Amino acid sequence: MPLRHPSGINTTESATPLDDRACILLKTLVESYIAEGAPVGSRVLSRASGLELSAATVRNVMSDLEDLGFITSPHTSAGRIPTPRGYRFFVDSLLTMQPLEQIDQARILSELAGARQQPGQIISHASRLLSDLTHFAGIVIAPRHTSTRIRQIEFIALSEKRVLLVLVTSDGNVQNRILTTDRPYSASELIEAANTLNQNFVGLELEQMRHRVHDELTRIRADMQALMAAALTASSEALMPRESESIISGEKNLLDVDDLSSNMRRLRELFDLFEQRTALVRLLDLSQQAAGVRLYIGQESGIATLDECSVVTAPYQVEGQVVGSVGVIGPTRMAYDRVIPIVDITARLLSSALTEQAH
Repeated sequence: MPLRHPSGINTTESATPLDDRACILLKTLVESYIAEGAPVGSRVLSRASGLELSAATVRNVMSDLEDLGFITSPHTSAGRIPTPRGYRFFVDSLLTMQPLEQIDQARILSELAGARQQPGQIISHASRLLSDLTHFAGIVIAPRHTSTRIRQIEFIALSEKRVLLVLVTSDGNVQNRILTTDRPYSASELIEAANTLNQNFVGLELEQMRHRVHDELTRIRADMQALMAAALTASSEALMPRESESIISGEKNLLDVDDLSSNMRRLRELFDLFEQRTALVRLLDLSQQAAGVRLYIGQESGIATLDECSVVTAPYQVEGQVVGSVGVIGPTRMAYDRVIPIVDITARLLSSALTEQAH
């Protein structure tokens, strides 16, 4: 699975020449540390790597990897742990992806493709699934609706001077507005008004609607203009661009992550980040600019609070157009071979579910 580097990130790690022996030992060290969470010593590496090397030779290779900035030795241990640069090289050059289990794929598919779900519900399910399957925090950036169009308009009489306006947008959202009218309208008049609007305004973006409104209203008979104008105003409001909305699930999972919970100050900052969300939204908005999965390790995110975290993101689409992104936020010591496929498949199935809802 190709990974796209976030713009501005130094990617020379992947080009750093390492011989096969060093690659095997680094891969073994990273996998062992991810699994166990403890610094890895040369004896463990010698046994686990499958290489017939003496402990002294392993120590020499480890020293070289430390000089290159791929691993470091904590003050309290003679073993080594990966650095963010080591994780980056591991993900880009050494990682073997694990196929997502069929039961997990089936769960994602069933929860996202549920019948009669509104797009907002589907997006909420996606965030919760990402959290449940990874045991980290799941986040989904909802569409901005900048290019949403009206797909269908209907009127339903509620009482003498109250009419329910039903708007169906191109992304599958259904919005209802109650209009108070100057006079009662018959069922045939409401059908005529809906047909006129559907004929002249359906499929247009907001700016196109605004340009056409004045010209078209002058051609409509006078006693219908007030109803049509109110309907068009409501349609414009439904299409108004808005800031990206984010849905975060499973933040509390991070309280159980030893790598994060040991630093309460940083954990509080992390929860403040989740509450404010602005920086996270910008980060995930950036991830929409390239296809496929993107990975930010530590400082690569550009958000100081995430220096000890990794963020895995992927864009999702509606009818072939990228409208948002999904992601997982967890410690740098995460099982990338499993988390990356979860994010990738969730984005793909979310795209399919939302596109199906739009038809």
